[in-house]
Amino acid sequence: MQPALPPGSSCPGPEWPEQERAERLARGAALKWASGIFYRPEQLARLGQYRRREVQRTCSLETRIKSVVQSYLEGVKTGVCQLAQALEALQGAREALGQTHGLFQVMAEAAQTLEPLREQFAQHRQLQALSQLLPRLRAVPAAVVHTQTLIDAHQLLEAYVSLRELEQLQEETWASLGGLELPVFEGLGPLAEALGQAVEMAVGAAGQLAREDPTLLVAAVRVAEVEASRTTSLEQAPRDWRQRCLRALEKGLEQVHFGTPLLPEPGALAGWLEALQVALPAELATAEALIAPCCPPHYKVVQLWAHTLHSGLRRCLQQFLEGPELGANDAFTLLHWALHVYPGPEMMGSLELGPEADVSQLEPLLTLENIEQLEATFVSKVRANVVQWLQKALEGEIAEWGREQEPDTDLSGFYYSPMPAIVLQILEENIRVASLVSESLQRRVHGMALSELETFLRSFIDALIRFSRDHLRREAMVPHYVSYLLAALNHQSALSSSVSVLQPDGVASGALTAVQAALDELQRRICRLVLEALLVELQPPFATLPSRRWLSSPEMLEDVCERTKRFCRNFCRVRNPAFQPSSQVLLAEAERTVVLQYLCALMQGRLVCRGADERNLAAERLQHDAAQLRDLFLHLGLEESVQCAPVLLTLRKLLNLRDPTMLGLEVASLRQQFPDVSEDHVSALLDLRGDVSQEQRLAALSSLQDGSQPSPPAGRRALFSLVPAPTPAPSNCIFSGICV
Repeated sequence: MQPALPPGSSCPGPEWPEQERAERLARGAALKWASGIFYRPEQLARLGQYRRREVQRTCSLETRIKSVVQSYLEGVKTGVCQLAQALEALQGAREALGQTHGLFQVMAEAAQTLEPLREQFAQHRQLQALSQLLPRLRAVPAAVVHTQTLIDAHQLLEAYVSLRELEQLQEETWASLGGLELPVFEGLGPLAEALGQAVEMAVGAAGQLAREDPTLLVAAVRVAEVEASRTTSLEQAPRDWRQRCLRALEKGLEQVHFGTPLLPEPGALAGWLEALQVALPAELATAEALIAPCCPPHYKVVQLWAHTLHSGLRRCLQQFLEGPELGANDAFTLLHWALHVYPGPEMMGSLELGPEADVSQLEPLLTLENIEQLEATFVSKVRANVVQWLQKALEGEIAEWGREQEPDTDLSGFYYSPMPAIVLQILEENIRVASLVSESLQRRVHGMALSELETFLRSFIDALIRFSRDHLRREAMVPHYVSYLLAALNHQSALSSSVSVLQPDGVASGALTAVQAALDELQRRICRLVLEALLVELQPPFATLPSRRWLSSPEMLEDVCERTKRFCRNFCRVRNPAFQPSSQVLLAEAERTVVLQYLCALMQGRLVCRGADERNLAAERLQHDAAQLRDLFLHLGLEESVQCAPVLLTLRKLLNLRDPTMLGLEVASLRQQFPDVSEDHVSALLDLRGDVSQEQRLAALSSLQDGSQPSPPAGRRALFSLVPAPTPAPSNCIFSGICV
């Protein structure tokens, strides 16, 4: 049960949930403790002992609580006493303040009666001061006129002294009259402004005055300096003539060199920069030798001159770049001048320029955006010029192809044209010129040069294709068609061997990959056109080969050899490396073309041997023709190891075989040497024999299917895959050999 609380008690009741919860916890803990202690009957004997101990603990707690409450009550009593004393002191101070306020009101009423007397006294003092200053005040208008005369006569020091006397009189009058301004001093403001303008004009022409009248310049600077240290009692804004002088120095200097009428016209930039290259160092020398001695050290005239000239030039160039787009020459001139000449030893980097110029703190003359703009303009203009020059060089070369005489030759007898040298010189010169400015511009121009060279090579290839097409269609017969193709091959060789000169130091070699690919494509295209011309030349004799006449006479192949020899006689005029003794590209391709044409003729089925004698003649003719072709190209300079004519000796064995049942071995041997041979090719060769039955043909062809596909011998290129497979003629016969 909870104890009942008396009415008005401040102890928390049930409305304090914390107290109720604490009591429940305490009761629960007590019950838990009691149940644990008196759980066994033998412990009930100690109940009295536990009761006495709890009574003692309760008495101790009550004693401590009473002592704490007593201590708090004593403190509250002391505080109440102190508050009563403070209240009595505040009441006494309030009464004293009320008495004082009454006394002040009495004194204010007495002072109001003295106000008229005070005003009379102030007026008396003003009249007394005015009577004393009256003679001097009468002379003020004349002094103002005299000061203006001195200003007009450029006697600045005397004018400033006179002005200061007038202003001192004004200050005395103002102080004596209690801040009253007299109309007689109204002209001092315009007079001071006129003197300030005269000082500003004199300092603005410092460059000219330092040579002609340094006294006037010194006087103007002294006036500005004295004025800077002057103090006044008047409520006037300070006249900052020192700053006006510094601004006048800057403005006058900029106006002389960078005024609007002095901006260069498009195309006249080089001359304008050359004039500045002479004028700016001379101006700095004048500032150091003549103007600096006329000014105080804190003016830092040389530094001011250098920074003013630099900022004026920088602003002028910004305005210039915002105008019409520059040409290539102007863009290059401005870049080179701003990046090399201006900071170089001839101008801002001169050893004669002392440390007081402080040029190390100058901003770059051109911003990164300006440099980017100029470089882009230069590359764009140069690209247009390069395209035009390369087009003219190509048109000049194309015009040479229609001449009646052979191409020109050099001292070594090789076909020669100045076009490759002209092309490389154009590109190399532009890259070299760009390197005089910066590495970034050099990289840009280098990339542009390689791109335009690649485009030029593609255009050259297209021109050769049109040249060949017109010639082969008989639209424009060229007497020396092949010679000019060989001359073009020399051009490719010259460009390929010299294109490395376009590679600046530090640029990755991979930049030439596209150009090298275009050069390789040009070489392949020229070789293809030459071989196509050879095919046209060999088409008439191969159109009737093989035949009965071919079996009995070597004249037909002699015609082929003669035509080939005549066609290849100018191959010796092709310069290395396109025609090297180690590879002999053109001769090897020509020999391969002749052999391929020979094989194509054999596969056409124009001839079928009628017996063993004709087969022997055909085998002998193949052997003779192989030897004749070998000797021909050995005479022309082609090594025997790279020749393709030995394939005819292999075919000879196929024709010379007496036992048709053994054809499978020869066909397998043929397939081993030439894995690209097909069944159609073998069928055409068996048709040439004329004695192969259907069973023997099938047995021979089955040998092509036996085993895995052999690998081609090392160094041997495909032949039969380039020979069109003959289309077998329709026949109702089962055994073609018997029908024949």
